[in-house]
Amino acid sequence: MAKQLNIFEDFISKEALSGVLLFGATVLAVVFANSSLADWYYHLWHQPLGVTFGEHNISMNLHMWINDGLMALFFLMVGLEIKRELLIGELSSVQKASFPVIAAIGGMAIPALVYVALNPDNYIGFGIPMATDIAFALGILLLLGNKVSPALKLFLVALAVVDDLGAVMVVATVYTSEIHIEYFIHFAFIYALIWLLNFKGVKSLIPYLVLGVFLWVYIHAIGIHATIAGVLLALAIPISSKIDEREFIKNTRESIDEFEKNIDEIPLLNHHQIDNLENIAYGYDKVQNPLVKLEHQLHGFSAFFIMPVFAFANAGVLIDFGSVNEHLLIVMGVILGLVIGKPIGIVGFTYLLSKLGITKKPDDLSWSEVIAVGFLAGIGFTMSIFITHLAFVDESIISAVKLGIFIASFIAAIVGVVLINLAHKKKVKNIDG
Repeated sequence: MAKQLNIFEDFISKEALSGVLLFGATVLAVVFANSSLADWYYHLWHQPLGVTFGEHNISMNLHMWINDGLMALFFLMVGLEIKRELLIGELSSVQKASFPVIAAIGGMAIPALVYVALNPDNYIGFGIPMATDIAFALGILLLLGNKVSPALKLFLVALAVVDDLGAVMVVATVYTSEIHIEYFIHFAFIYALIWLLNFKGVKSLIPYLVLGVFLWVYIHAIGIHATIAGVLLALAIPISSKIDEREFIKNTRESIDEFEKNIDEIPLLNHHQIDNLENIAYGYDKVQNPLVKLEHQLHGFSAFFIMPVFAFANAGVLIDFGSVNEHLLIVMGVILGLVIGKPIGIVGFTYLLSKLGITKKPDDLSWSEVIAVGFLAGIGFTMSIFITHLAFVDESIISAVKLGIFIASFIAAIVGVVLINLAHKKKVKNIDG
């Protein structure tokens, strides 16, 4: 339990700080896009870059490398989080998972329906208001400090994991280009090799990651969005370590005892002590769970590099409300989906099914906090922008939708903060009373 709590706290701190960094990258992108450097800013992301594997050549501009390449690593981390939560975390049992799962389903279904109701002839953008930017949401919780209860943080994170799973399914099934079935054999062969490594008990991450590159190449060639490669690879990463904790403790103690026995008067380590240290290092490497190890390594890289770079490359939008007026129903579908649909879906689904006895709200989580999380989940930001680029190709629509996402995320954040403050005051009043 203590280990799971430490993982959770580490997740919270990195995601929260990433939210602050994301905000800075977004502001910088908007400033560049509306300044004399706008031409340079837009030209930068359209610089062509290519990679050649034998007869295969992948050539994309810098913007696509970020959205298809770097984001594949982000989705690898997302996939690892989903697998961990399903196996040992907040989604590992029906009792634990039911409330956040129901909340996430409502938080995806209602925003999508709101969007489609306003845009029945242009429904392809329904995935945009379904998304939640967990980094930004947790960044806001960081700023609120001890006003935020641990139960609220846990609920938001569990909801976001399920939300990410929904986003993965939508990207894989809806936002794909033309399918080239001739590459399915290549993909299937590579993926079978990856799972063979798992079944054979291979714990080293290097062969998984090397094959993961080829998995990405062939999924990209098929026409499915290449970020799905990250999720599929994550599912095959083993969770069990090569040696268990007790064996590690036993071996480490023996090595430390031997290290102490070989202390001499020379102020340098002797070869016996060096051997003991190498044994400890060997055990340190073998006791780590491959899945948790890779997730930990990717988390900082994702939080402090991938997502800020993604935000800087994608958030730059010319502030021109003329495009908003031109595509008003699409923009309103996104705004209302995030600001109204998200809280209605999350609160409505959980409250109704709680009353029906299908699920149960955690005792240390108040309904006021559930409502607050409903609004915080309306901060779509980077994930909504990501899906916008998959849903539309018209730059005028993309610019208008981005402005709508900014407006909706700002409103959702403000309302969420106000509701958390009110919920905190209510709790304090009840305790004092």
